[in-house]
Amino acid sequence: MSCQQQEEILVKTVCEIYDNISKLDSLKPCKDVNMLFTQLVLTCMPPNHIDTTKLCQKLQEIRSHLIQLCGVAEGLLETHFSTNLGSYENPLDHIEEFPYFSNYIKLGLLEFTILSDHTKSDGHVPKRIAFVGSGPLPLTSIVLASNHLRNTSFHNYDIDVSANSLATRLVSADPDLSNRMFFHTTDILNVTNELSEYEVVFLAALVGMNKDDKVKVIDHLAKYMAPNSILMLRSAHGARGFLYPIVDPTDLQGFEVLQVFHPTDEVINSVIIARKSPSTTPPPQYSSVDRMIDHPVIRTCKCFETQQDFNHLTHGINCMIE
Repeated sequence: MSCQQQEEILVKTVCEIYDNISKLDSLKPCKDVNMLFTQLVLTCMPPNHIDTTKLCQKLQEIRSHLIQLCGVAEGLLETHFSTNLGSYENPLDHIEEFPYFSNYIKLGLLEFTILSDHTKSDGHVPKRIAFVGSGPLPLTSIVLASNHLRNTSFHNYDIDVSANSLATRLVSADPDLSNRMFFHTTDILNVTNELSEYEVVFLAALVGMNKDDKVKVIDHLAKYMAPNSILMLRSAHGARGFLYPIVDPTDLQGFEVLQVFHPTDEVINSVIIARKSPSTTPPPQYSSVDRMIDHPVIRTCKCFETQQDFNHLTHGINCMIE
């Protein structure tokens, strides 16, 4: 079967699932919702060379709406489990009840490994990390703080006060994390000089659901993050672009892109790591059309793109360079 035929079958299947999801009365966790989104993820998970950003206008509209539906469903799923976990005296003792917790364990190790690879030369361990778009179930911060960065404080930003309330409840009973995890309810575009206090900033996949909104957030971070600080972003690759927004490395104006990693296993999100340029001059504002012409992103010889099974990276096997 040719690549074109495979892509046609993939798109047809995704559109059929999209039609079924669109007919649902609610996206709250239930048998039908779980079944359809599981089917969607399994359809999009296998490696595929399709570029979802180059589909026709009609399919782009379907993809955009599908990403929004995935975001809503993910938020409702996290709210459901965060509420249930919060009913326990010690919520974190039961965190594995979340069905995708093992994926966050893998993703946390992946991101920590990538971060360490690009910061180990100076032997510095970040003391303050910001996570933008932490949500009601801030598993990335919890995993990193518990397993990898045990002396680091995590400042979690979310625009939803109820999400932060649920998230705070999860860590409030833990004597360690309750003193190292902080929650701020605000639009990240309203956070300015405070961003310069963080050595690393994580940007969640669903912050900026379309290209223009994503670029607006990235430009804001470029303006206020400290020179040489690290930005970790989540993106998507291939058919996984039907599930999450895709970040083009060329959109990271004011940053030096260090590495782009595309998992090929059940870890869905791609990971991009970039370093804030040493210049303290705020980047000029451009439309998505002229950004590359007027102010090209910095890509040094150290920047490389990899696509492989997550386990290969963490066990030191050589990367396949695209």
